[in-house]
Amino acid sequence: MGRHRRSEQKNIHPTAELVVDHDRCRAELWDTVHGKRTFIGFVGYAEETIGGQPVWLLMHTIVNDRFGRQGYARALVTLLLDRLAEEGKRFTSECTYIDQYLSRYPEYRRHQALLA
Repeated sequence: MGRHRRSEQKNIHPTAELVVDHDRCRAELWDTVHGKRTFIGFVGYAEETIGGQPVWLLMHTIVNDRFGRQGYARALVTLLLDRLAEEGKRFTSECTYIDQYLSRYPEYRRHQALLA
């Protein structure tokens, strides 16, 4: 299992960039496609308070159909969860894609807020 985990890349899009748009409550993924900076998709979120702590509720992951099945959703969620971890922010999810991602990459669960 350890060998498989190391050889697998979570983000196969090294030029992809995460941009958090607080006004629209979404974390956006942008990448350079055919030489042009292109919007790929987003994770919608809400800032909640759970147990007196601020928590990001991750609601849905949306990727433009033309970029589907290319690893962009995984890149988006990886960049977002890495950013939240770096900033010491906790999250919870009501998104089936993110829940499946957490089954595959359980190391992020330590940043997950547990609902009462």
